[in-house]
Amino acid sequence: MTTKEDVAGENLERLNANLAKVEELSKRLIAAMSSRKAANPTLNGPDQEMFMNAATSYWQEMAKNPARLFETQMEYWGKSVRHFLEAQQAMAQGMEAPEDSTPTDRRFSNPLWKTNPYFNYIKQQYMLNSEALKNAVDNMPDLDKTERRRLTYFTQQIVDLMSPTNFLGTNPDALEKAIKTDGESLVKGLENLVADIEASGGELLVRLSDVNAFKVGENIGATPGSVIYRNRMMELIQYKPTTEEVHATPLIIFPPWINKFYIMDLKQENSLIKWITDQGYTLYVVSWVNPDESYADTGLEDYIQDGYLTAIREVKAITGQDQVNVIGYCIAGTTLSMTLAWMKHQGDNSVKSATFFTALTDFSDQGEFTPFLQDDFIDGIEKEVDEHGVLRSFIMSRTFSFLRSNDLVYGPAIRSYMLGEAPPAFDLLFWNGDSTNLPGKMTKQYLRKLCQANEFAEGGIELMDDRLQIADVDIPVFFIACETDHIAAWKDSYRGAQKMGSSNKTFLVSESGHIAGIVNPPSKKKYGHYTNTDMSGTPDEWMKGAKFHEGSWWPRWESWLAKRSGKMVPAREPGDSSHPVLCAAPGTYVLPRSTR
Repeated sequence: MTTKEDVAGENLERLNANLAKVEELSKRLIAAMSSRKAANPTLNGPDQEMFMNAATSYWQEMAKNPARLFETQMEYWGKSVRHFLEAQQAMAQGMEAPEDSTPTDRRFSNPLWKTNPYFNYIKQQYMLNSEALKNAVDNMPDLDKTERRRLTYFTQQIVDLMSPTNFLGTNPDALEKAIKTDGESLVKGLENLVADIEASGGELLVRLSDVNAFKVGENIGATPGSVIYRNRMMELIQYKPTTEEVHATPLIIFPPWINKFYIMDLKQENSLIKWITDQGYTLYVVSWVNPDESYADTGLEDYIQDGYLTAIREVKAITGQDQVNVIGYCIAGTTLSMTLAWMKHQGDNSVKSATFFTALTDFSDQGEFTPFLQDDFIDGIEKEVDEHGVLRSFIMSRTFSFLRSNDLVYGPAIRSYMLGEAPPAFDLLFWNGDSTNLPGKMTKQYLRKLCQANEFAEGGIELMDDRLQIADVDIPVFFIACETDHIAAWKDSYRGAQKMGSSNKTFLVSESGHIAGIVNPPSKKKYGHYTNTDMSGTPDEWMKGAKFHEGSWWPRWESWLAKRSGKMVPAREPGDSSHPVLCAAPGTYVLPRSTR
């Protein structure tokens, strides 16, 4: 018969065994951290001038209107003291938590946040502190729009960082699981932490997905096709036809080189690449190289010449067609528009129509990237690329993640490091973690000439011995923007579309964000879209007059494309006598260098 003492002894033994593992993991952690090649420190936060300006503004307001600031401060103090008294009274009357009227927040879904006086007190005080910080920024006078936007962002980062859910002693989920598992959850969490740091060369990048659940070319990025051309910048993939006939005019997709192209070819049921092929098109997709330090001097002009222009030339040669249709996604859409302007100046009419997915061509409003597009950060990026030749992938990953820190940093970190859970097998998050480097010269051009100076939309950008302007783009264009896109806001995309010189423009807004709004197959019947043929007004006016349609935008766009894709001809197999198959899709450039 097992006694309580026996059970307690077994639990203590398991706890001690788990704690013993911590020492070994700690040694691995120290070794992993010692290999860290940190980014330029100026990329870890804004320069001190921003905080000095904020402090100066605060004290100037204090001198001019002390009553207002004292009133705000006293309100915060009053709420804090009242909250403390309520908690004390609740504990004295039977350990019941006081009434909780704080807003719903999924971080605090554990019932203990409401029922336990300790956790309830901590949560409500955190909410009060957060509100006080936000109010202080909102009420700060004499800050220009950019400074206020930056201060708001970094204040929110502090608020998110200091959430009690991020600390073991104030996270009931983590504490409950640690007790239930006799500390094993904490050991597994430390194992996950060490593994993440080891995998990222000493940097702390939280894995969002199980990296062993997917293999590119097998269970994602597996639509049949062949690489039929390769140069130092890209591999050109031609996809195997699935119909007996295809439209005569071929289609080329230029994906962004910030990530890899297979976002459009995850699972078969949501693959845009497969869907387009199934509609009867000869489809080509560019797979960009993941650059190393040898690409330090590679600029936008190299992407245009050795990527866009070369792909168009080779596809014309393979298909025997005089024209092609093209798609540019995100930064590849931005660069596509500059390519089209250059081709206009050369009298080259090889492109019949262009489609832009979540692409910016007018950077007059920097949106959520405002905090990172000021001189202090970009100076730091320039020092980084001067040292390494590239903007290393983890810097971009970190930047994008902190735009949604609770979803992409703290939430996953809690599940992995505190609860000891394995990352989920989620194809989209796997792709999100498969990021790429950016060439040094191209990074500087993009940030200085486009993001900061907005040269393409305002006066022209000097590239390839020419001055390229957005108004030079005069072929039929179709824009798909996404309603909640935090990377390429739809209103900014709309302003760029307005400035193009084309007399044939279509603009559409899909529900959802930068990825889900694009990867939105009709079979899912998930996100709808908005259309409006009148593009003469402001973005708000366009949306006010727009018509909402249920379901995916894919069929509507394909109907537009079909009218510009010529007659039907016998389906084309990948390659020809002068373009032999080099390897099967998805090619080699999309794979990690260690597996090529």
